[in-house]
Amino acid sequence: MKTIEIVGYKRANLGKAESRRLRSEGYVPCVAYGGNDQVHFYAPMILFRDLVYTNEAHFVHLNIEGQESQAILQEVQFHPVSEVILHADFLRIEEGRKIKMDIPIRLVGQAKGVSKGGTLIRKRATLKVYGFPKQMPDHIDVDVTNLDFHNAVKVRDMSFEGLEFLDPGAAAIAAVEVPRAAKLATETSATEAAPAAAEAKKPEAPKKEEGKK
Repeated sequence: MKTIEIVGYKRANLGKAESRRLRSEGYVPCVAYGGNDQVHFYAPMILFRDLVYTNEAHFVHLNIEGQESQAILQEVQFHPVSEVILHADFLRIEEGRKIKMDIPIRLVGQAKGVSKGGTLIRKRATLKVYGFPKQMPDHIDVDVTNLDFHNAVKVRDMSFEGLEFLDPGAAAIAAVEVPRAAKLATETSATEAAPAAAEAKKPEAPKKEEGKK
């Protein structure tokens, strides 16, 4: 897994007004925890580009005024409208201690159901895994080749050496679904066919014999 360096500067003032000022100047308010203490700092927003706007997981080399450590991006908050990064949390890591990470998923292969007119639906963008840092991949490939209509790849179907998957086993990762238009057409045909089938099954009324009253 690749490592991205984030250079930061310690914060003396932790107020909201100071956080707004930092963002207006192109910085991201951050906190690093894990180990013996928490460190509040800020870092240039441009350094987050390859860390946040990507489909791969990364380790982070933090350099906060000369204090260096290895970390992972634990959480990032975005503005709901502008999508500007509001805050970032980092977790310091050690090689001999297991960690939890959200690893991006890549769907590979041509699903069987798609070639029949179905639509491949991605249900999850990441998988939460638990393992040692050296075992963490930058992404996880999910093979969808054998997916037919109404089939799904689920978390319990996944395996990766050295990693434990923490999402519910029954949770779907990707599925092939029938297009809405085709589904409606099928339902409409079934609805229209039902009365005709019912009429055909009705017993015929007995014929009245001639000469009998």
